[in-house]
Amino acid sequence: MYRLLIVDDEEIITDSLYETFARHIPDQLDVCKAYSALEALNWMRRSRIDIVLTDIRMPGMSGLELTQEIQTQWPQCRIIFLTGHSDFDYAYKALQMPNVRYLLKTEGYDKVLTIVEHVMEEIRQSHHMLEGLERSRELHIQLTMFQQEEYVRQLLQDCNFAPFSLSEMSEMQTELTKRNIDLQADAPVYLVLGRFNTPLDAGSDLRQVQDSVRIIGSSLLSEQATYVSVSDHYGDVIWLLQPKREKGYEPIPFTSYIEGTLELVQEACLASLEMSIAFTLSGRACAWSQISRQYERLRLLQWMKIGDGVSMVLTDNYEGFTAGAVKDPVRISSRIDIMSGYLETGRFQSFYDIFEELVGELMLQDMTMERAMETYYHLALLLYSTCNRWGLQQGTADQRSLLQLGDYACMKDAVQSLYRTADELVHFKRSSEEERTNLVIQSLGRYIKDNLEKDLSLVRLAELNHFNPSYLSRLFKQEMGVNLSEYIDDCRIRKAKELLHKTDLMVREVALQVGYEAAHSFTRLFKKLTGMTPQEYRESMLVR
Repeated sequence: MYRLLIVDDEEIITDSLYETFARHIPDQLDVCKAYSALEALNWMRRSRIDIVLTDIRMPGMSGLELTQEIQTQWPQCRIIFLTGHSDFDYAYKALQMPNVRYLLKTEGYDKVLTIVEHVMEEIRQSHHMLEGLERSRELHIQLTMFQQEEYVRQLLQDCNFAPFSLSEMSEMQTELTKRNIDLQADAPVYLVLGRFNTPLDAGSDLRQVQDSVRIIGSSLLSEQATYVSVSDHYGDVIWLLQPKREKGYEPIPFTSYIEGTLELVQEACLASLEMSIAFTLSGRACAWSQISRQYERLRLLQWMKIGDGVSMVLTDNYEGFTAGAVKDPVRISSRIDIMSGYLETGRFQSFYDIFEELVGELMLQDMTMERAMETYYHLALLLYSTCNRWGLQQGTADQRSLLQLGDYACMKDAVQSLYRTADELVHFKRSSEEERTNLVIQSLGRYIKDNLEKDLSLVRLAELNHFNPSYLSRLFKQEMGVNLSEYIDDCRIRKAKELLHKTDLMVREVALQVGYEAAHSFTRLFKKLTGMTPQEYRESMLVR
């Protein structure tokens, strides 16, 4: 989904364009509006904007000045100037800017719709960047990745939790420089974790897909960030990022930049690779000594996502780790770790496959007592900790005995307890994901009905529910069967009908109560959806 921002100080023009575009292609275009350049910049700081449709001459900051600010912070954003002035100097300046179109207001709405559709197609085509990027950078990336990956993986797994001394920091900087990693050891880092949602086709090369995603993501993130990218041993893609320090303007929050850019990465991966990928990122920079913990937190948040996680961008806003904490001395085996991931992400058949494999080994006659106890307690600890984390302390009958192997008469009884607990966890996971999704949608519907007079833009609703806008839009349509904008319009018309029928409020007062500042915009929508004006509807109710 692309995001269009309409900017004009003439409210009637802004409102009319907003209504036109909001109903044109709601599945593909999320529309926002602003009545000044400053209000438009506030939108740009809140969310990624793909296309800006703006007047050139406005009070205060002009459209040209606004465009310069936008292109400094969001270079990928396309600009369409819509103005009533045919002044050659303005048109000439506009046409010198990259990614800019120029239209006169006299050309009509059909022309504006056509130009916006052409710009959307240009953006879609730009996402098909993979082939050219791979040809030009393949050799360099392969060589660089070979030098970097093992070092970064080691940092993710084994970084000391205690703060680094000056000598350790200097030593790390030497290692980073030696491996052509442009990050600074004396500055904190942001982490991004990407996990594939689309299963690979038989015969697909996982490493090639990982490399392709890293090329796309790194190309887009590099505009405002320095980075290093690796694939971890779980098959996920990782970026370590630091913001570039530019002077001369106040940048948007770095986390907002990452979130918006990751949405572009998702669109490009779908277009180029037909691959859906979900992202989790650290909302705050962390010290190098804490990246192991931050990495584990991002993996956990991926596992606990709502629904299937398609095109999700989830931000971890945890405020920090306590320095000097003791590192867990016991590491769970790779198979237990992978099985845990399958359980958390709802891949139950894969979970049971490894579970059956480990239980089968546990019951082998030639299994040593030491190895049997190690295998059992790894399985028991996984199930026990998952029960605690999911809040099933009271619901699982066998949980208390899981860690007391001596309480069972024989190993067979202990294994049966493992089976029962595993089955209960799978049942809970299947039901809870559906329940959590339903609760989110129900809560969103109640909020809309109770707050029709407030800002119900997709960006605002996403902020209130802690989703990225594109994911919330898809989730709502998946659950309700209608677009979010259509649902809001329906609620507003229903409420308007009730007010027109049961109160003596003037039409403009009704318009305000259902979220329309301009009465003419409300009247136009009401007639479009009901076939009559608000006054005609009121009169028809009086006749009855």
